[in-house]
Amino acid sequence: MISTFAVIAFAALIHASFQLSVSVFTLLSSHTLGAKAGHHKLMRLTGGFLSGVLVMTMLVISFTAFLFQHVFNSSIPPLAWAISCGLLFGLGVAVWVFYYRRGQGTSLWLPRGLAHYLNNRSKATRHSAEAFSLGLSSVVGELLFIIAPVIVASLALITLEPYFQLIGVLLYTGISLLSLLTTFILVGSGHKISRIQKWRENNKRFLQFTAGGGLLVLGFYIYVDQVIGTTVLAQGGM
Repeated sequence: MISTFAVIAFAALIHASFQLSVSVFTLLSSHTLGAKAGHHKLMRLTGGFLSGVLVMTMLVISFTAFLFQHVFNSSIPPLAWAISCGLLFGLGVAVWVFYYRRGQGTSLWLPRGLAHYLNNRSKATRHSAEAFSLGLSSVVGELLFIIAPVIVASLALITLEPYFQLIGVLLYTGISLLSLLTTFILVGSGHKISRIQKWRENNKRFLQFTAGGGLLVLGFYIYVDQVIGTTVLAQGGM
């Protein structure tokens, strides 16, 4: 059980290292401050955004675990683990190569239509419900990158008893929001958006390396523990 929760927590940390939700959050904050809105409205909008990210993350991990529970019924074949490892390895390399666009700034590799949509929606957001919807959209927009850690965490979740599955979902959701929650606290305490953006730009390659490296490390661990280990035990049993 400890190793299972460790896999869930590590997958959530990888999720937290991705930056789309943080980017949209800083855009929303900048546009709100640029419109001369007060601190109360800023907190209301950013709190709505944070709530949207939290809800969608919980829904994504819960739905994926429910789907795997229906397919595998808590007995996960080594092939499923092997496929998830392939996703982790492939995505880890892709993150190292493609995650940030070339040049200055923190522009991410996203379809331009989606990037323009999120940017325009952050400019037009005036109410908490719109901020909540924007938070939902930001998680959906980054599914391409977070799907591999979500799949691994979901496979780990269905090996637990139902009560511990709930704890695992909450653990994954809480850890995956660490970077966004930190940004929310910084903005709420009066730190300038420009300083936060400057830090993100100066450290974007480190964040990119951490995300890609984390995916590779998790894939290697899963392969050794669940694929090779299960095969060796099965042969020993024979």
